[in-house]
Amino acid sequence: MSLTNDKMDHSLNQYVRWLQGIIEAINDGILVIDSEGIVRLINDEYTKITGVKKEDIIGKPLSEVREGAISPTVLIDKKRRSAIYRKVGEQEYVVDMAPIYYDHQILGVVNVLKSVNEVKALTKELEKSKIKLAQLEKTVGHLHQAKYTFHDIIGEDKEIKNVIELAKRTASSNLNVLIQGESGTGKELFAHAIHNESPRSGYAFVPINCAAIPSSLLESELFGYEEGSFTNSKKGGKIGLFELADHGTLFLDEIGDLSLELQAKLLRVLQEGRIRKIGGLKEQEVNVRIVAATNKDLLQMVAKGRFREDLFYRLNGVQLMIPPLRSRKGDLFTLIDKIVKHKELPFHLTFTADAKKQLFEYHWPGNVRELLNAIHYAATMTDSETIDIVHLPAFLQSNRMADDREDTNLSLKDILERKEREVIIKTLKIYGTSLKGKELAAQKLGISLATLYNKINQLKIKF
Repeated sequence: MSLTNDKMDHSLNQYVRWLQGIIEAINDGILVIDSEGIVRLINDEYTKITGVKKEDIIGKPLSEVREGAISPTVLIDKKRRSAIYRKVGEQEYVVDMAPIYYDHQILGVVNVLKSVNEVKALTKELEKSKIKLAQLEKTVGHLHQAKYTFHDIIGEDKEIKNVIELAKRTASSNLNVLIQGESGTGKELFAHAIHNESPRSGYAFVPINCAAIPSSLLESELFGYEEGSFTNSKKGGKIGLFELADHGTLFLDEIGDLSLELQAKLLRVLQEGRIRKIGGLKEQEVNVRIVAATNKDLLQMVAKGRFREDLFYRLNGVQLMIPPLRSRKGDLFTLIDKIVKHKELPFHLTFTADAKKQLFEYHWPGNVRELLNAIHYAATMTDSETIDIVHLPAFLQSNRMADDREDTNLSLKDILERKEREVIIKTLKIYGTSLKGKELAAQKLGISLATLYNKINQLKIKF
């Protein structure tokens, strides 16, 4: 019998040591009272926080050794208490208290203490984290801001004005938008403007060109991935564009180039408003407005089985058809004026009648983008404030000789002089107008430097 009791005493002692080891491993201060309010356990952290030593408190009624102690009240009302502020002498701390039950009987109360200094330090760290998060959100917002508004869309042509009006009405709604038009007509400009005019303007505008990213990578760009989803994946995983655009706008440019597999996944997101990262187990809600754009005929693609019909109608909440530049030639020189001003030149460019005629008669297959490049090129080529036909890109001069032959008002001498002037200007553009440049230009033209100077004066070539 005594052997059995010895074993029980050993097991009990081992259990007590084990329990004491547990509370000492806890970083918070711990104090335990029994059902009579007697202190039975404290840890070293409790002593560090309160300054009370074990020999001064263990085995004694808590209410006698700690004036104003609240734990005995918990024995009576059996209610938990959280974040109770206590100050005893110079010691300040916060206490959580909870009754201890076994078989529906209250056995005592456990107190968990934190020093106020530690709480303040944690609060300070939390504030720092909040500031960093706010800065990060601000940075993300800055990186994903829409740049353009409807004021940046130029056009007095009736057709383009109707599209602008429809786009403005659309902006205030939550409908998805499908923008169709040829390359260079300004589809992205409309997407930016719609976002900036919408209630979502305070959130991110996230553009992605579906044709510029391989299909195998596009899924991870759109939906993100969890860490370890595949070889060479980033530590911590990657946030997807849908998540970045939450509460904002996701602009899917060249939507017609999206693979059928990704079309199905995009449709599911639009239907359910939820995404799942690659390699992820959980879905998360996203609130994203889609503005899609394409230069392809999506209905024709639907008929050929290359684009999902159900996705087309999901995207086509409102359809905007941007007219090509050739169908609104009346806006041509208004657009040119805008381009010239945007370039912020120190002088105002003017165009000769020949240059204007060539610009107006060209069919502009590249639309506004092609016009922008042409004007920038001409502004670079001229050394004066005037842009003549010779300063325009080669594709705008391709029919010039034919025009010359048809122009019966010009004599052969005039035609030759104009051609000579053009060749000299182009050569000087290549070699420069310094003395060394003129020497090289004269050598290339097969004339003397003196003759070149005479030609410059005779043909009234300005730099």
